[in-house]
Amino acid sequence: MAFVSLYRKYRSQTFSDLIGQNHVVKTLQNGISSGRIAHAYLFTGPRGTGKTSTARLLAKALCCEKGPVSEPCNECSICKSITDGSCVDVYEMDAASEAGVDDVRDNIVNATEYRPMVARFKVFIIDEVHDLSNKAFDALLKTIEEPPEHIIFILATTEFSKVPPTIRSRCQKHEFHRASLADLTSRLAHVAKGEGVDIEPPALTAIARMADGGYRDALTVLEQVILTTEGKVEVGQIYDQLGLVADEVVDKILVAVREGNVPGITKLVHEIARLGRDPRMILESLLYRLADITRVAYNIDLGGIVDAAGDAALHEVSTRIGIPNLLAIRSELSQAHKVIRDITLPRLWLESELIRISQLLQLPPPKPPQTSAGVKAPVVQPTPPKQASEVKQPESAPKTEPKAEETARVVIPEPTGNLEVDEANQIWARVKAELAKMSKLMAMRLGDSQVVAIEGMNITIQFSRQMDADWVSEGPKRQAAINEAAKRISGKQWQIQYCAAVKPKSDNGDAHTVELASEGQKLVQMARDVFGAGDTK
Repeated sequence: MAFVSLYRKYRSQTFSDLIGQNHVVKTLQNGISSGRIAHAYLFTGPRGTGKTSTARLLAKALCCEKGPVSEPCNECSICKSITDGSCVDVYEMDAASEAGVDDVRDNIVNATEYRPMVARFKVFIIDEVHDLSNKAFDALLKTIEEPPEHIIFILATTEFSKVPPTIRSRCQKHEFHRASLADLTSRLAHVAKGEGVDIEPPALTAIARMADGGYRDALTVLEQVILTTEGKVEVGQIYDQLGLVADEVVDKILVAVREGNVPGITKLVHEIARLGRDPRMILESLLYRLADITRVAYNIDLGGIVDAAGDAALHEVSTRIGIPNLLAIRSELSQAHKVIRDITLPRLWLESELIRISQLLQLPPPKPPQTSAGVKAPVVQPTPPKQASEVKQPESAPKTEPKAEETARVVIPEPTGNLEVDEANQIWARVKAELAKMSKLMAMRLGDSQVVAIEGMNITIQFSRQMDADWVSEGPKRQAAINEAAKRISGKQWQIQYCAAVKPKSDNGDAHTVELASEGQKLVQMARDVFGAGDTK
């Protein structure tokens, strides 16, 4: 007998065997029971979630000799022929390979003119329907709009947005969901039992997590593991097969990052890389583990997919890291995951990123300075731009009206050395470093900027050049990026103002004049001497 893949061998043959799509099953069965059968159905959702299997189940339920029934019997000749793919009245078409207008006309439009030969309906199942060409959709439109009473269309797609609205509006839409981790683990255990394979629960959980909600992907991985292992399947074999990192090793890395243990981070990353683990898979393993730790830290039920020992390990790591640091690490690693695919030396880059994050966690959070009486020390607050004209002049200086260009700038005192300003500058340095990785222009513009005043959550950033301050102030997206980075690093929402330092005036005022050594007839004579011109009359 020919070998049959697990995902085909264990394909759902009844609606009750279809796991995780109860909302779809209930709607379809109610429609069949009440006689409200649509002429066109559109199944949409991620790959491997049962769209094609459900289409075949629906075809069997509609064409069963005992039906239409809400559950196919799988015993009559029509049900058996649909199961093995030999039913002449059920057409299955893959739009990925048959996308042309001629394919649609020959296989569908022309076939609709004839009544079914043995079944109650002619059923057309079109998989990956979004791959049809525009001309093919046009040819199909009229038939779907007004089909004969003996025709049923079942369209399946993973990209609903690519299906033309004219087709969507004529179909009854059913959206398939990704499988939960618990559902996938249960299904894998059922298949493993049916195949006589002894596999430990943590190994099933590892496979289910990697499948990302797809039943077909999970069964494909399980089949590969069964073929490459002998005896009991353990979680370590799953890690080796999938290129994952063991949970206990991931926990060691996270604790080392929290404690700022640079030698420990370097050693662990080196050992993992020596085993052939891809840096991107290392990063994904860290993110998956952080997700589980976060759920434990906030007392979110994991659905019974973790045993007592695993649950205890999660609680221990959660306690050692702490919730604030946990969220900070997740945020930083999520940003790293966005850019790792573009890195030339990913292993070295990942190692440096982990070290950088570990050092960020060691910086003390900014604290407001306190006086002996516990009262917040006063800080120097710059005058807002609109009130620059109201600044009092010294008594010895004559009162003069400010010039227009002077009122557009704010006179900021030199940094006071206040502890709060110093700590804010430490945070601002980290903000600039993070933004510099995103944009070289941002790095250049923010280069010499610094915090010069702070009151509560109102921060004043001073630039040495007015043009740099204007560049930031006049760009809403730039301000949003700065605010987001500041909030992510400091954990607080800053209200940031931007200004430029005003250069001191010279003794002779703002005007700059050029003093000429000579003028008049003497200047003319000097020009003649330099350029060799003769006397002119």
